[in-house]
Amino acid sequence: MQSDESRPLRVLMLSWEYPPYLIGGLGKHVADLVPALAHEGVDVTVMTPLLGDGQEHELIAPFVRIVRVPPLPAPGDGFLANAPGPAFVAEQNIRFVHTALQFVEQTGPFDLIHTHDWLTTLSGMTLKQYWHIPLIATIHATERGRGRGMIHGEHGHQIEHQEWQLSYEAWRIIVCSAFMQQQIQDYFQVPADKIDIIPNGVYLPENPFDNVAERQAFRRRFVADDEFMAFFIGRVVYEKGLHVLIDALPDVLQQVPVRVVIAGRGPSIDDLKRQAEALGISERVHFAGFISDEDRTRLYHTADAAVFPSLYEPFGIVALEASAAGCPVIVARTGGLREVIRSHETGLTVEPGDTHDLARALIMTFQNQDWARALTINAINDIQTRYNWPEIARQTMMTYKTVFRAWMMSDWRFEGTWTQASASSKRSLLSLVS
Repeated sequence: MQSDESRPLRVLMLSWEYPPYLIGGLGKHVADLVPALAHEGVDVTVMTPLLGDGQEHELIAPFVRIVRVPPLPAPGDGFLANAPGPAFVAEQNIRFVHTALQFVEQTGPFDLIHTHDWLTTLSGMTLKQYWHIPLIATIHATERGRGRGMIHGEHGHQIEHQEWQLSYEAWRIIVCSAFMQQQIQDYFQVPADKIDIIPNGVYLPENPFDNVAERQAFRRRFVADDEFMAFFIGRVVYEKGLHVLIDALPDVLQQVPVRVVIAGRGPSIDDLKRQAEALGISERVHFAGFISDEDRTRLYHTADAAVFPSLYEPFGIVALEASAAGCPVIVARTGGLREVIRSHETGLTVEPGDTHDLARALIMTFQNQDWARALTINAINDIQTRYNWPEIARQTMMTYKTVFRAWMMSDWRFEGTWTQASASSKRSLLSLVS
C-alpha cells in the first residue's frame, strides 16, 4: 500500500487487552490480527493499558507498534482478577487520549481509529471528534448477551450505554458471527448494512511432542492410561456452561471412564468444586487454573475431546483452536459456536443446558474415536479456507477501504493533523484504497 508520494494507511487500534495482559479472547484476537494487517500494508499502532508485564513502547514488526499506557492510579490484584470499575476505565481512557495526541505530534496523523469493545469507547469517540477521522468498532460481545437478555446492576447498564454509544459513533461495526450481527441490530437498532461479519481465526499448530512417549508422559499428568480425557479452557464463569458438563459426568461414567480437565480462572470455580463434590465425582474433575499457551496446545493434542458447553458464546475461538490441533470438539448449539461447528461434519453440537444431550455426545465421541477424529479433517479444511488470519486481515482491509473512501468523499473531514499531509499525498492514499 505504498507509493513514492504516499504512505501506508495508518490505523490507531485501541484495545483494553494485549499480550502479556490477557483476560479473554479479545487480546489474542488483536495480537493475531495486527501482524496480518501489516502484511496487507497497514501501519498499525496498538494502544493498550500497561497492566502486568510489558514495555511501554514496543516495535514488533516494521508496521506494528505497541504503546502501553501506564494507569494512574495503578490497580491492585483485585482489578486484575475482576472487571474494571467505571472510574478506572474513564481515567484510563483520558490517559489514552493524552497519549494519542502526543504520539501524533511525533509520528504524524492517523487515517482511521479501530477500537475493540466498550472499554475503549470514550477514547475512541473523543479522538474521532477531535481529529475528524472515522471510527471503526469491533464488538466482540455484549453485556446483555452475557446476561442472556438481561442487564444486571447499575454497572451493567453503564456498560450497555457505552456499547450503544460505540455502535452509534462508529462508521462501521465489525462482528465475528451472524449471531452477533443480530444482537447488535436488536439491542442497539443498528442497520444491517452498517455491520460487517468477519470471523475470528487460528493458526494450525505444529505437533508439540517429539514422540509418542513424550505425549504419553504429558497425558499421564492428568489421566490414567485407561481413562478418557475431556478438556475445557476458558474463563470459568456461568455463561460457559461448565455446571452442565459436571452434571453430565455421572451419566458418562456409567459407560466410560473419564476425567475432565478445566483450565482457566474465574469466579465460578468454587461453585463448580462444590457441585462436583455433591455429585461424588470430585476426583474426576481437575481444575488446572491458568496454563501456558504451550500446555494448552499440548492438552489439545492429548485430549480425547474438547468440550465447550456454553450458554452464551459470540464466536467460540477455542473450538477452532482445538480442531486445528486435531482434537474432536463438542459444543453447545449457541451463538457463534453453531456457525463454527457443523454437527457430524466438523464436530458434535448439543442443546445448550441439556445435560443428557451432552452426556450422549461425550459417550459417542469416546466410543468412536476414529470417527470423531475424522471430523477434525473437515474442520481443518474450514480453518485453512475461512478461519485464517491472512483472509481475515484481507476482509478487515476491505472495511478500512470502504470507510476511508466514504470519509474522503464526505464533507466531514478533520482539519487538524490531517492538514499536515500534502494534497498530493491525500490523493495518492485515496487512489490506493479505491
